[in-house]
Amino acid sequence: MSFPFFQYEFLQNAFITGIMIGLLAPVLGVFIVVRRQSLIADALSHITLAGIAANLMLGRNVGFFSGLNPIYMGMVFSVGGAVGIDQLRKVYKHYEELAIPIIMSAGIGLSVIFISLANGFNTDLFNYLFGSVLAVKKSDVWTIFFILLIVFAFVIFLYKELFVLSFDEEQAAVSGIKGKWINFFFIVLVALVIASSMKIVGILLVSSLMTLPVAASIRLANGFKQTFLLSVVFGETAVILGLILSYYLDFAPGGTIVMFSVIILLLSLLWKKLRSNRKIAINQ
Repeated sequence: MSFPFFQYEFLQNAFITGIMIGLLAPVLGVFIVVRRQSLIADALSHITLAGIAANLMLGRNVGFFSGLNPIYMGMVFSVGGAVGIDQLRKVYKHYEELAIPIIMSAGIGLSVIFISLANGFNTDLFNYLFGSVLAVKKSDVWTIFFILLIVFAFVIFLYKELFVLSFDEEQAAVSGIKGKWINFFFIVLVALVIASSMKIVGILLVSSLMTLPVAASIRLANGFKQTFLLSVVFGETAVILGLILSYYLDFAPGGTIVMFSVIILLLSLLWKKLRSNRKIAINQ
């Protein structure tokens, strides 16, 4: 019996998209976690939801928006939220963490308003909230592919700068690194990845794919580069197994992927504990 992902186009789209997301999310997630800004992904996912709801609302009232892919409106709102966080961090210099709940609250508020104006929840909105393999189109695959190229070019060419900025912004400033613009483009890329990932993982769960594989890799890795490698391996494992299981058991792909990420995290914690106990036993 042939593998179903290679029989149907919509499953091929979902699988290819999932592979790219499983690569993108952990790579950016490593920098997010190291910077102690894990909640940024949550804030941007909520503002992305507002963009999706706005598109659905306008689709009911304006003919042009009915044919527009909601992912693009979600990207506009997500990038806007990223810019908002960057600006608010400058306003609240001594309380930079306030920028995240402010944008998150704005996203939730706008989402509720737009959803109510769009006559409540519908199937399309639920697909974006929790993910759906049926919703992924060929255009989504190409969109994420281009974002993948941009992100990897950014990380490869600015790896050293990102590394220094993530651990010590003051040292980066002394070294002449233009942290302002690098941080700005970084958060914009995070916003684009979150918006593009929502059809597979779901808006409310995408932040988990950026943090859980990283949390697992931190417990096992011996260095920064190894953290990158393990994060990608864990992220891809969760995505592939999640998509396969969700197909056969008719589960929501987003929730299934996240639960595999949780299982991987728990296994990494258990492995670390067993190794620590073994070392203690040997030393005694």
